[in-house]
Amino acid sequence: MKKRKFVLLGFVTVLASSIMLLNSNLCAKDTSSIHDEEQLSKSRLEALAKFTKVIQTVEEYYVDDITINEIIDKALSGLLENLDAHSSYLDKKKFKDLQIQTEGEFGGLGITVGMRDGALTVISPIEGTPADRAGLKSNDIILKIDDQSTLNMTIDEAVNLMRGKPKTKITLTIVRKNESKPLVIDIIRDIIKVDSVYVKMVQDKDILYIRVTNFDKKVTSEVSKALNKYRSKYKGIILDLRNNPGGLLSQAVGLSNLFIDKGIIVSQKGRLKKENQEYNATSAGTIKDTPLVVLINGGSASASEIVSGALQDHKRAVLIGEKTFGKGSVQVILPINGEALRLTVARYYLPSGRTIQAEGVTPDVEVAPGEVHKKESSFSIKERDLKKHLEAELKKVEKKQETKDKEIEKEKSKIITQEDILKDIQLKTAIDTIKILTISNGMH
Repeated sequence: MKKRKFVLLGFVTVLASSIMLLNSNLCAKDTSSIHDEEQLSKSRLEALAKFTKVIQTVEEYYVDDITINEIIDKALSGLLENLDAHSSYLDKKKFKDLQIQTEGEFGGLGITVGMRDGALTVISPIEGTPADRAGLKSNDIILKIDDQSTLNMTIDEAVNLMRGKPKTKITLTIVRKNESKPLVIDIIRDIIKVDSVYVKMVQDKDILYIRVTNFDKKVTSEVSKALNKYRSKYKGIILDLRNNPGGLLSQAVGLSNLFIDKGIIVSQKGRLKKENQEYNATSAGTIKDTPLVVLINGGSASASEIVSGALQDHKRAVLIGEKTFGKGSVQVILPINGEALRLTVARYYLPSGRTIQAEGVTPDVEVAPGEVHKKESSFSIKERDLKKHLEAELKKVEKKQETKDKEIEKEKSKIITQEDILKDIQLKTAIDTIKILTISNGMH
């Protein structure tokens, strides 16, 4: 009996010792946690004290009279701008301007701009807009807007300067690669309204050409309609995303899903778990066997990079052209007392896990822009010119309205001619690639 009491007492002693040790560990952890929190709190107080001291010093000694509100606004602007090229602080005026820009019509140039190495850079001009007609190109650096230098200017400030009343003139000073001196370009602002999707057939090639200029809310439905409309006529597809600055993420996912039947299209990852999302393909309505080529260049950004990168990772398309811009981050607008923060909260990642941000998408076949160099004999050139001359003379003699009607009809036709192809070596390479893919798939 005594032995049992001794064993029981020994067990209780061990249990008590374990509990004491556990409590000791918990106390140590609690003490450590409390110590870390105290250090963090102390660090924050020291940082805020430094910030306050700087504000007081600026307010007291700066050469010009400056209010405390102005100092705080400048401090907030500097903070956001130094986080990354796409975050910014929006005061009440800028926030209101942003709302006008996204909800109403305004006069503009039709370009998307971004910051690259601290310089205000044209991502791409939108096809058919004043900027496009004036000859602005991807990767042009905007040095001046009218008489104002863009050095140290934010994207929002630049956009506000370029936006204005329709039919008013603006002058941009541009630095362009391979140009010996800056270019001065005058542009007339206009209401920016453009078609986001153009569809054509390549002459005598059984190839459907789809040009997407930006990712507005109708892109997926418009491309889907075109694919169904011409389904019996094409054996290959060219998707042209050159100079497409991006747009809605939902449309990038939707367009990709037309050609990818399973797996991740794109994911976004941020510091907070709620910002982490995956967008997956579904098999319904997917065109998965038809040869597909995607055209990209330095003006292809954001949503364009998601589509081209996803198709490349899934080995669904061959990418032809030049490396894309590299804009793969997610911004949200966070209102604060009538003002707002535009803050980067996540980054996009392609199916393979690679990032787009600052990296871009590299094409499978790199081809610089330009015309197709084709050597012709002097006789063939003379023969062609003679034929054109005789046709012109025939028109004068016959004066038939029918000829004019045919010309108008041809201009409006949905056909990419051989002449168009010879002016665009990237497009020519895409067509040749479709031919190879078609032969490889046994489709003659």
